[in-house]
Order: sequence, then structure tokens, then C-alpha cells
Amino acid sequence: MKTFKYLFLMLFALSLLQNCNSNKKANSDNDLVYQCPMDCENGKTYKESGTCPICKMDLQPLAQLSKSVLDDNEGITDASIFNLTSQWHTEEGESIQLKDLKGKTLVVVMIYTSCKAACPRLVADMRHIEADIPDGKLKDIQFVFVSIDPENDFPERLKAFAKENFMDEEHWTFLQGTKSGLREFANVLSVKYKEISPIDFSHSNIISVFDAQGELKFQQEGLGVDNTQTVATILDVTP
Repeated sequence: MKTFKYLFLMLFALSLLQNCNSNKKANSDNDLVYQCPMDCENGKTYKESGTCPICKMDLQPLAQLSKSVLDDNEGITDASIFNLTSQWHTEEGESIQLKDLKGKTLVVVMIYTSCKAACPRLVADMRHIEADIPDGKLKDIQFVFVSIDPENDFPERLKAFAKENFMDEEHWTFLQGTKSGLREFANVLSVKYKEISPIDFSHSNIISVFDAQGELKFQQEGLGVDNTQTVATILDVTP
């Protein structure tokens, strides 16, 4: 009889403990606040999950966001593009995330390889910027071309484009992403693009400079513009 009573008390205690843990979890879920991982709205939080109205990224619980930054992106601030988790393919067919480019100054432009109007001029602008960088600095800089036509600009096409334009050295990188990842990245850069036909796009002409932690430092807008400030910013943020 004593054994039965002892067993009953143990089961009752375990039941209370389980209910207590469930209530704690429910309360914890109710207490969650959400925020854009890019902090587009300067610290604004939400009581429910959803997407950022500015960059369209999924809102993340603050605790989860903080843990992610500490565990995966040590030293990276909320303003860094390395918080973006989209997957990309390089011209070599490698699958990467933007944070895999951490540690180098990034000079980024969005183009598509079949473009016959603005894109060749953007390519020329990138070449002119590269030519103004001292050779000793190039090892710490990555020039990145992001295709806005992921359905046609496969890694093989990007690699061929790189060779055609004599940009197949290690400091040149070409990326193919997904449509959603591309739109997310473009929103962060304030780059606008629109498909006019299956082979033609209208798009912004912007070259962006990021420091080694993925924070935007300068943007050059236009075609064939004076790149003095762009080069100065690159040299300033490159160790």
C-alpha cells in the first residue's frame, strides 16, 4: 500500500512539473518580439512573426536573432549583408552564402550577361575601379557581379562571361541566386530591376562598396561617372 501511495505521489509530481514547463513555454512564446535581421526600421519590433515591410526578409525573434549573430556571425552587426541566409552559386558551381565572403572588401554590382546596353558599361566601370587599386590591395578585395537573370545566367554562362571579359582571376566573383534571394538582396541595396521580356531587364546602375564585415559604405550611381570617391572608400576600408 505504501508503495502504491509513493508511486501515485511521484506520478502526480511529474504531471505538475510537465504542466509547469508547458506553461513556461507558452508564456515564453507569448513574450517573443520580432525584428528585421537587417534592422531596417532602427530597432522597431513586432509582437507577431511576418516579413519586414522594407527589405521583405522574415522577421526573427530577438533571442533567436541574437543567438544567430553570436554563434554564426561573430563581429557582424545587424546592418551587415552577411545576415542574409540566401544561397548562391558561383561561376565555379560552388554553393555559398554571402557570409562566406566575409573578411574582404566587397565591390558589388548587379547585371545580367545578355544585356547589350547598360551592363557592358557597368562592367567597364568595375574594370576602371579595379585598375585604380594598388596591386598589393587586390588580395583583400572581391569584385562581385550578381546576376538579375538567374533563370539564364547559370554558373557555366557566368564562367564563360568572366573569361570573355578577362575577369577570371581570383578577385572576380560571379553569383547566381534564386529569385527570392535576389529580390531580398536587391531590396537591401535599393537596386530596382524589372523583367521587360524573357531576355531583357530594366535596372538601376549602382556599384556598392561593403567593408569586410558586410556593411554598406558607399554607392556609386550612374554610368561612366567619376569613381574617385568609390576608389577612396575602397582603399579606406581595406586594411
